[in-house]
Amino acid sequence: MKVLFVCSFNKGSISSYVHNQVESIRKFGIHIEYFLIHGKGLIGYLSNYARLRKEITKFKPDLIQAHYGFSGLLANLQRKVPVITTFHGSDLNLFWVRPFSTVTYFLSRWSVFVSQKLVDLGKVRKNYSIIPCGVDLNCFYPLDLYESREKLGYTADKVLILFSGAFENKVKNYPLARKAINYLNESILLDQTAELIELKGYSPKEVNLLLNACNVALLTSISEGSPNFIKEALACNRPIVSTDVGDVKFLIEPVTGCFIAKPEKVDIADEINRALDYPSSKGGRHRIQDLGLEIDATAERIIDLYKKVLQANQAN
Repeated sequence: MKVLFVCSFNKGSISSYVHNQVESIRKFGIHIEYFLIHGKGLIGYLSNYARLRKEITKFKPDLIQAHYGFSGLLANLQRKVPVITTFHGSDLNLFWVRPFSTVTYFLSRWSVFVSQKLVDLGKVRKNYSIIPCGVDLNCFYPLDLYESREKLGYTADKVLILFSGAFENKVKNYPLARKAINYLNESILLDQTAELIELKGYSPKEVNLLLNACNVALLTSISEGSPNFIKEALACNRPIVSTDVGDVKFLIEPVTGCFIAKPEKVDIADEINRALDYPSSKGGRHRIQDLGLEIDATAERIIDLYKKVLQANQAN
C-alpha cells in the first residue's frame, strides 16, 4: 500500500507527531512519501496544487492522508485518489478556519479527529474516527528526578515547571503561565523558587529528561486538540496541571497527582502547589496503555482505516 502524507513544512520541519506517526506506520510495511506544503494561509496552501498533481502522477499513491484542514482542502482539489484528513485542533478551534475545515470534511473520503471535542465543534455525524496521536513508550518513560536534573545541568534545590511549548506560541498562552508562576513565587512558595522552563529546540530524548527533571508539567493553552505533551508527561508518570482544553480532562482526570485548573493565575498557582505534594503521578503510564494510546496501537488503527477506505473505494 502506498500513502502520500500531505502536511505543512512552513516551520522548516515536519511536526513531531506527524513524523512519529509516519515512522510508526512504516514499521508495518506501508510505503509512505511526504508532500510538504510551502506557503501560509488558504492561498498559500492552494498554490501547491500543480506540484501536488505532479507528485500524485509520479508516486501513484493508493491513498492520501492530509494533516490539518487546509492540507486536506488542497488534497481534495483532485478527486482521483481518496483522501483521509486528520483534524488536530487549530483547524476547528479557530473560528475563521472552521468553515474551510467543514468543506474539507465533506470532501474527504474519511476524517480523523484527535478528540471528541473537535467532533462536536465540527458537528460531525458520519464517516469519521477519533484517533489521537500516540506516544512512544520506548522514548518517554519514568526516570529518577535528580539524575535527570544532573544530566541536564539543573540543581536540586529549585522547583522546576515545564511549560508545554515555545513561549512565543500564542495558543500556548505563556503570559498566563508567567503570571501564575510569579504569583506562586510571591504568595505561596515562600521558602523556594519556581522556574518556568520553555519547551523549545529539544530532541525527544531531551524532552524525556526534561519531563523527568521537572516537578510539574504545565499546560495553559487557550485551545488544543489532543496535546501530546500531556500524553508524554503521563508516560513519564509526571504530575500535571492543565487548563480544560481538548481531551486533557479525559486523559488526566483518573490519574492521581494531575489537576485541571481554571484559566486564572491564582487557580493555576494553587493547583501547581497541590501537584508539588506528589513526587510523581500514580497511574499516568498505565492510563496511556489502558486507552490504547501507545504509538504502535494507534498506527494499527490508522492502517485498519486505510484498508476500510480502500475497500469502499474499490467497491464503488
